[in-house]
Amino acid sequence: MIRTEVISVPHGQDELFASVDALLEEVAAQEALPDPEERKRLREASGLSQEQVARALSVRRETITGWESGRTDPRPPKRAAYIRLLEGLAARHPAPAGPAVPEAIMEPVTTPEPAVPASPPVPVPAPAKALPVAETDRPPARRPAAKRAPKREPATVLAGAVDPRFENGPLAVLDGDGNAYTGGLVLDCPARTVASLVDWTLADAGLGAPRLHRSGKDADPLIVLTAAAVERLGLPGRLEDRRGLRLPDDHKVLKQLAKAKWQLTRRGFGPWARVYRPAQGGRRQCVQFAIVPWGALDTRAWGSADQLPPADLAHVLGTYAARVITPRGSTAVSGLELMTALRPPTRAVKDEATGTWVSGPMPGSLTATADPAPPEAPDEHPTVAALYPRAHRRTPDQVLDEEAYEWIRDVDLLTGEECAKVYAVGIDVNMAFAAAANRLIVGTGPAVHVKAPVFDKKLPGSWLVDLSHVVVDPRLPNPFTPHGARPSGPAWYATPTVAYALELGDDVRPIEAYVRTENGAYLDPWYTRLRDAYLATMDELGVRTGMSEPDFLAAMKTHKQTDPGRSLVLSAIKATVKGGIGKLRERPQGVSHRYGERWPALERPTWRPDIRAAVISSARINMHRKMLRLAGAGLFPLAVLSDCAVYPSDGPSPLDFLPRTEDGKPLPGGFRLGVSPGMVKHEGTQDLTWAVRMLEEGHNPARHIKGTDASVDGE
Repeated sequence: MIRTEVISVPHGQDELFASVDALLEEVAAQEALPDPEERKRLREASGLSQEQVARALSVRRETITGWESGRTDPRPPKRAAYIRLLEGLAARHPAPAGPAVPEAIMEPVTTPEPAVPASPPVPVPAPAKALPVAETDRPPARRPAAKRAPKREPATVLAGAVDPRFENGPLAVLDGDGNAYTGGLVLDCPARTVASLVDWTLADAGLGAPRLHRSGKDADPLIVLTAAAVERLGLPGRLEDRRGLRLPDDHKVLKQLAKAKWQLTRRGFGPWARVYRPAQGGRRQCVQFAIVPWGALDTRAWGSADQLPPADLAHVLGTYAARVITPRGSTAVSGLELMTALRPPTRAVKDEATGTWVSGPMPGSLTATADPAPPEAPDEHPTVAALYPRAHRRTPDQVLDEEAYEWIRDVDLLTGEECAKVYAVGIDVNMAFAAAANRLIVGTGPAVHVKAPVFDKKLPGSWLVDLSHVVVDPRLPNPFTPHGARPSGPAWYATPTVAYALELGDDVRPIEAYVRTENGAYLDPWYTRLRDAYLATMDELGVRTGMSEPDFLAAMKTHKQTDPGRSLVLSAIKATVKGGIGKLRERPQGVSHRYGERWPALERPTWRPDIRAAVISSARINMHRKMLRLAGAGLFPLAVLSDCAVYPSDGPSPLDFLPRTEDGKPLPGGFRLGVSPGMVKHEGTQDLTWAVRMLEEGHNPARHIKGTDASVDGE
């Protein structure tokens, strides 16, 4: 028996078109959209406004803004129409490929680049086991023989396709037997000299990482040399120049590099070295080196990573490179490099006169060096040297002093009720400086001096204003000074501090200001990537978002013992945040600097002490706002150190003193326990008598609440 199936087929042309359109919408729902910046570029290249596109697609202008910023993506049926529009615009305005621009400004590539999302995918967590060496299905390098690492627990697998140009990952750790550990494969490296090692890395190793921004640069391969590898390559086991931290210019290794036409940067061959040749045909020729026995991995940031076997070290550094950035120096340097990688200073633009592609400034980035306003400059800066004699000590109305808290309460202000409590409990804000950078508007252009301005909380800058009359409970630190004492008169403040005075009800009347009309949320991509890296690593350590408060506190007690390797990655991520912010106001390095002379860091567009001040100001104000909320519930801190506050408590846990609402939820606007940046964790507990004795002696209990010195522990 033959079975027939009757299929209903539309016969009219309109019905056919409707059916086809429905199929197209279904396919479009699965298609990848261009990255957000390309969406914006296509619209602007066509001379269309967001309002015009919104009217055509029957959506609000704010919706188009969300699509072009990457916050949201269109859904069917709008998605199909939006893709059709972008395809039509792309046919008329193709993206510039291989722009002919000066190499010193922007280095184009000769091979197609894979699209990189604005927020790179977070690695998929693996079971929290002992530190593994990754097993991978990636093919071996092109020429050198490759072998699998010894089988261990599965390692973290990164989401997304592997760039075929960098099939073996961002870096390799070299041992003394010619084994190059990449975190998955072990490559055979025949090089016996540094010069041949550079050649092998560029020609055969398949190392590197794709750019984090379409207008940025791919990350150069990193070779990490262990002590055994240093000996194999003819390098000294220890640098004799402890001040300059570099090989002497007449060392045989440097002669070999020079003979092979390789060059070094001005910092020479030290713990972090860069060996390169000028780019040819738009292709970079550069290898980064990290020499472990020379102190490349600072223990304050990397803990005991320098003691790890090569395979484990490759996994730790590779995880950091995948989640943050391939290291190019200390974590502070990496934090600064990440800012530039996510917001490059230049992009390719079309010269309408000649029709050629040239390098132009990237909107929203730091594109050029800008001298600070006089109150923002550190004492050594030429601007300050021109205004004051060297022995002059600047007063608050002459210098911007936005620093983190260092405050203790007067013992005489302790109440009998507080003294009756048993414990002193410290709570610490997670990633406080990163959280402060989130959505923070900072200046991207030069400062403009204004007399008697009207304060605008949306305008970043430095303001001279008298906030000494603002009344603050003496049991709280004053929000306008790092030491927590009341200001004595007019002083310079960053915008977040003055905005908080306005929030407290003060009639703010600045005397003068240096404001930056060119501004934006420059640090947002930086915050997002570091937040994702931090949360992914914490998740692998068993501390996850959405946990109950008791479960969170329990997980935090053991998370560093869960996996020592991932704990090292976590330490480096935290150090990247603090170091990156601090690097925005890098002071002169070395004894050769003379007072009033410029130093190399001043030539960076990212040397921006005003941005550092704004972030620290925002972090301190965020802290005070939450302490003020708890003060409304009758709770006052004993001491504050940066992002740690110590409170008297009846019990040893933060749950014993943090206030709750009538329905048992955390007090809105106060400190909340949790893993996310801006939330708090338990820092430590001591007897209250111990804390009171510290106060009487003039010491800060917050510094020692863990039983150690917070500064020594890198807190």
